[in-house]
Amino acid sequence: MAETPDSRNGPAEVPNTQQGKFAIHKIYVKDLSFETPNSPEVFQDEWQPSVNMDISNAARDLGAPYYEVVLTVTVTVTSGDKTLYLVEVQQAGIFHIEGVEGEGLHRLTATACPNILFPFAREVVSDLVIRGGFPQLLLAPVNFEALYLQQQQQAAEEQKKH
Repeated sequence: MAETPDSRNGPAEVPNTQQGKFAIHKIYVKDLSFETPNSPEVFQDEWQPSVNMDISNAARDLGAPYYEVVLTVTVTVTSGDKTLYLVEVQQAGIFHIEGVEGEGLHRLTATACPNILFPFAREVVSDLVIRGGFPQLLLAPVNFEALYLQQQQQAAEEQKKH
């Protein structure tokens, strides 16, 4: 049976499988930024907002069996040639991962971990935007598995060129 102690005291759950162990040890905001470079004038203008979202993630070994995964979400909202606001959130997590190595570990930290972190980052973005005086912004879900496969295909094509 999965263990579910208070998240401040240890992993949220440690499922035992033939392929290894995976648990969320800690989820936290590593860094965040909210900018409204053209305020207060943007609040007086008529808006025709355009939303651009960039997303990336990185993982680092903290010493077996712990890995930190950082999901960076950057949202820039413009209207015409003016930036209404810019939000950047680095949502991080420490994950307990055992019995998974090589490509499996890379895939896990590039897909499963960001899938866990994204709802937290989405909530932070929404909260910051509202507190900044703007209408709520709800980010659409992201398919990290598809992004991972796309990156793998691009890397394979680059290797063929060389």
